[in-house]
Amino acid sequence: MLSKKPLLVCVVGPTAIGKTKLAIEIAQAFSTEIISADSRQFYKEMRIGTAVPSNSELNAVRHHLIQSKSICESFSVGDFEKEAIQLLGLLFKNHQAVVMVGGSGLYVDAVVNGLDTFPEIGPKIRETLNAELVTKGIEFLQKELEEVDPVYFQKADIENPHRIIRALEVYRTSGIPFSAFLNKKRDKRSFNTIYVGLTADRNIIYDRINKRVDKMMVDGLLSEVKKLYEHRELNALQTVGYRELFQYLENTFTLDEALDEIKKNTRRFAKRQATWFRKNEQINWFNYKVSPTEIIEFIKLKNAR
Repeated sequence: MLSKKPLLVCVVGPTAIGKTKLAIEIAQAFSTEIISADSRQFYKEMRIGTAVPSNSELNAVRHHLIQSKSICESFSVGDFEKEAIQLLGLLFKNHQAVVMVGGSGLYVDAVVNGLDTFPEIGPKIRETLNAELVTKGIEFLQKELEEVDPVYFQKADIENPHRIIRALEVYRTSGIPFSAFLNKKRDKRSFNTIYVGLTADRNIIYDRINKRVDKMMVDGLLSEVKKLYEHRELNALQTVGYRELFQYLENTFTLDEALDEIKKNTRRFAKRQATWFRKNEQINWFNYKVSPTEIIEFIKLKNAR
């Protein structure tokens, strides 16, 4: 039996582990809807390379914030937090529970815990940083971040251009290190949260990643990337699966080399996801083979306490 306070069930874990299927099972069990917290699936031009749920999966349960934005729009984690919280307010009027699913830990945590307050960023600063990423490379931005904010540099995912640009745009706007804005008092949420995480041995995760990349190619990933090539400098497209195939189109890689790079970089991404989620002691971990029924019963029991 559900408590009076509404419940947000967060389904997390590494890429290709089976989060979408589980989230649908949970949503159906609670007669509710799903909010996507996958930062790559927001964009309507990116479908195959972001493993957007199939049409049958999208029709099984109503999903929100999937392919709802354009790659030409700026959509930050702060924007996501505001939109998701507003959406939850509406959904909780008709549902006692809502499911949020995604491997983007920062986005999930932003909704559950709130974000730190940062200064307003001017569009020119962001444009300049994106241009520098393209013309000077990620190493140039990494070096600046290390110089101006060594505290954040030590704990940030410095291979992720989104994180580096976000930190530098805050610094260039305010003159204050990004790390100085972190861990300030946040708003309390009006809902309870239960985290459910799926896990598997590393070799199994890597094998599932390799098979997913192969399936993406069969499904037409290269054609999707070719259509987006003229927009390759946009921030949304600085992501695994697209970046490597852009390099193939520029003759930097052969196609086989590009596919190997996608698989390698996706495995690295899964490793970073695991590192992020390990820090969250609230996650209740289940082997990816555990039946959804068992997990659903666990959620019901935990929420009834």
